[in-house]
Amino acid sequence: MSLISQNARTKAEKTQKEEDTKEPLNHEEVEDGKDSDDEALKAKKRKREQSEMQQVREMKKLESFLFGSLYSPVEFGKEDNEVEIGDKKSSDLFFTDRSANNVLSIYEEDADISEESDDDRAAVQRKPVWVDDEEEKATINIANVNRLRKLRKEEDEDLISGSEYVSRLRAQHVKLNPGTDWAQIDSRSKIDRSSDDESDEENEAALNQGNKDVDDILRTNEDLVVKSSSKLLPGHVEYSKLVDANIQDPSNGPINSVQFHRNAQLLLATGLDRKLRFFQIDGKRNTKIQSIFLEDCPIRKAAFLPDGSQVILSGRRKFFYSFDLVKAKVDKVGPLVGREEKSLENFEVSPDSKLVAFVGNEGYIFLVSTKTKQLVSTLKMNGTVRSLAFAEDGQQLLSGGGDGQVYHWDLRTMTCMHKGVDEGCINSTALSTSPGGKLFAAGSDSGIVNIYNREEFLGGKRKPIKTIENLTTKVDFMKFNHDSQILAICSGMKKSSLKLIHIPSYTVFSNWPPPNASLSYPRCLDFSPGGGFMAVGNSAGKVLLYKLHHYQHA
Repeated sequence: MSLISQNARTKAEKTQKEEDTKEPLNHEEVEDGKDSDDEALKAKKRKREQSEMQQVREMKKLESFLFGSLYSPVEFGKEDNEVEIGDKKSSDLFFTDRSANNVLSIYEEDADISEESDDDRAAVQRKPVWVDDEEEKATINIANVNRLRKLRKEEDEDLISGSEYVSRLRAQHVKLNPGTDWAQIDSRSKIDRSSDDESDEENEAALNQGNKDVDDILRTNEDLVVKSSSKLLPGHVEYSKLVDANIQDPSNGPINSVQFHRNAQLLLATGLDRKLRFFQIDGKRNTKIQSIFLEDCPIRKAAFLPDGSQVILSGRRKFFYSFDLVKAKVDKVGPLVGREEKSLENFEVSPDSKLVAFVGNEGYIFLVSTKTKQLVSTLKMNGTVRSLAFAEDGQQLLSGGGDGQVYHWDLRTMTCMHKGVDEGCINSTALSTSPGGKLFAAGSDSGIVNIYNREEFLGGKRKPIKTIENLTTKVDFMKFNHDSQILAICSGMKKSSLKLIHIPSYTVFSNWPPPNASLSYPRCLDFSPGGGFMAVGNSAGKVLLYKLHHYQHA
């Protein structure tokens, strides 16, 4: 027998002897041990599953707190959203992803999730994610610090806990900064359902349209509340006095012309000091932009062309000036060919910027082209010419003078289409037409202003709509505002002789002129294109600026 076989047999015999000497095991104890191990594994597994689900719930709550929830959990009579299914709970099987979509499904609508109140929903969202335990241990003395004394509820209160201090600070913040509903995240998801049979497409379209409307509001700085009507009421006109328009460079002589540019920001002011001044009007600083000195012409009148490209200036001279705003160049024009007039101080510019009508001697009216600066045509009326006004976008011209009649000229044929007597007028001194051409006003040297309907006047009716008798001296200037609701009339022969007339009722505003402020001797005025500003030039060399509150834009 080999050594290997002997050793193998010896080791096998020893193992058999050891097993024989051992006591037999109890089969019941073995079975009990197996059962206890299984129960421990099951308990450990169940605990791990519960822990995982708890973590999922906490994560969902955290997401809801940070990003907001579109709706609340569906409740079927169980707290914590749990429904028994055999030995298991549905919360272990299902959970709701609230951040997945902003559109409700038909199943969620059928569940009627809107039954939960907004307060309960807000309470869930406002649950703090983390709480500092040190707040309870800390104490704050709110009596020693001046800015914290407002947090006291009683006069002798001084020490409070950290958590109480935080809650009072939050309450003070809410008190000083009231909540805004439109800023809440959940406000975008609220849809007003008028009936239960609305389709999902309609709800989604309404939601998208609501979000679009909110975005459109927040992306603009325009007024959210706009007046429903632009009708100006009679009686009182709301206004406020602003800084003088020419505060940075007052005139050394009387102001003869003021006018706003079509952009409503540029204002010209001219006078007998031979300077043409431009100001940027904002109502606060009214910055001076430029001034031009005309050495040989005290300026009697200046006006922008309606297209804003040029300024026409004239005085008691045989010539006039044209200032090109684009090229910043001054051109001297005249004398007019074939005419011997020594003064071209009175003129009007057509609304289409094509013609300039000058008042001549012996009833003559000269029409000059704004492009070529050449005499185009001549009109002749009976008596002397003292006032002009264009109508029908420059196709018609009104004139008045010493014979007390108002002439209507058709500039397409260069003929007189109508003339009529201005009731009660001996010498016509001023004419003005409304922007739409429906009305015109005629002023006389006696201070009487007659307001006519132009169509009725052309049809033969001589009776004015209204006769204004609030001025007692010669009417020097009249002007309608942009929407024909205000007519301004003034006389330069009497202090503060400026009236504002409410056109729809044809009554004078009783609170104008300002009772405690002197306008000096008003000589000219103009309304801004949007009606928000009114500039008045007087004999003291000032251009007074007023804000009319009824109009929202300059």
